[in-house]
Amino acid sequence: MSDYQMGVIESRFADIIWENEPISSTELSKRCEEKLSWKKSTAYTVLKRLCDKGIFQNNKGIVTSVISRQNFYSLQSEKFVEETFNGSLPAFLAAFTARKNLTLEEVEQLRRLVAEYEEK
Repeated sequence: MSDYQMGVIESRFADIIWENEPISSTELSKRCEEKLSWKKSTAYTVLKRLCDKGIFQNNKGIVTSVISRQNFYSLQSEKFVEETFNGSLPAFLAAFTARKNLTLEEVEQLRRLVAEYEEK
């Protein structure tokens, strides 16, 4: 689990796995043909790459995740904030909201998250 990065196309492929796991590699290649217009060889190449990154595993033709979708995107978010904003979540939120207004619902969700964190 060393390199958690994925491109857009790899992310779409990963979503197919996360939504259907455990899934046979044969079924995975069929779904990739339907949803991504990929040949079988392309699906297997991308699967191998993501297995080598430690995100998925292919054990006897059954593909499962090593890391959940939520954990993957949590790690990506943490890495982005760390690299871009020196780990400062307030700096990230300030930059994010400088161009995008939060809805009242989003503000309330953030308040709940902070309250839940404070209760821990």
